[in-house]
Amino acid sequence: MQTKPFRIGTRGSPLALAQTHETRDRLAAAHGLPVEMFEIVTLSTKGDRITDRSLAEIGGKGLFTEELEQQLLSGDLDFAVHSSKDMTTKLPDGLFLSAFLPREDVRDAFVGRSAARLAELPQGATVGSSSLRRQALIRRLRPDVNVITYRGQVETRLRKLAEGQVDGTLLAYAGLRRLGMAHVPTELLDPESFPPAPAQGAICIEARLGDDRINALLSAVDDPRTHEAVSCERGFLATLDGSCRTPIAGYAQSDGARIRFSGMILTPDGTTCHRIEIDGRTADAAALGREAGERIRAKAGPEFFLSWS
Repeated sequence: MQTKPFRIGTRGSPLALAQTHETRDRLAAAHGLPVEMFEIVTLSTKGDRITDRSLAEIGGKGLFTEELEQQLLSGDLDFAVHSSKDMTTKLPDGLFLSAFLPREDVRDAFVGRSAARLAELPQGATVGSSSLRRQALIRRLRPDVNVITYRGQVETRLRKLAEGQVDGTLLAYAGLRRLGMAHVPTELLDPESFPPAPAQGAICIEARLGDDRINALLSAVDDPRTHEAVSCERGFLATLDGSCRTPIAGYAQSDGARIRFSGMILTPDGTTCHRIEIDGRTADAAALGREAGERIRAKAGPEFFLSWS
């Protein structure tokens, strides 16, 4: 019988805490436990501390997870809550993604100051984004606008926008909804023309392999459809060596029996892109994503990837 609280690791940003509170509340409800049985432990990560450079410059996705993973491996944390799209495709030995909460809306949200829609921005307008995928897609749709690297927590980016540092920015609609800011976007972008990042909108829980007690606890909140879809998308990323240095989009949808995946890779300037669509059994979700990655890599040819290095 558990007598001391389970220790949940998280970053300290408002969005990370909102996601962790949702996870805690779902676990408490699923097991009939008081929320006091879950202690939230906040850690500062390198990605949080360094905000004046792009993620590609300072090391990529692992910057938001390394400190949490160290404490997971040491046993100081029981599990950690993350945005799934922040996770590296290869996790540290001994750790895995044990559970995924039901996925939120996957769309990107445009927040405009001088125009409500991305297509309506005046020529030469400035759009800020820290995501190479978003930067490439913006350049593809609006080659006339100036795209700059623009990092910080959601609140920081919105403040910079209000101050006039940029004419518009893009954020994950899922994050805005979790923060009670669903009213903030001036446009929700169509995932056909502006496809989301792999795993966007999904909260994941990272735990230790072989920790049967903790993984049994977490299994109660695992959403099978989200788990299958994100496994497919992460398979696609892994095959393409996806990181914060690579403009990659991917979205899978599972109905429980079959899974459909569409993916896109772009050059950073947005001038060239390749798409792939594939479907198969949900039991083969990760393998299906890897197959999509192999097919699109062959379709694009080796020269295409030189622009990523």
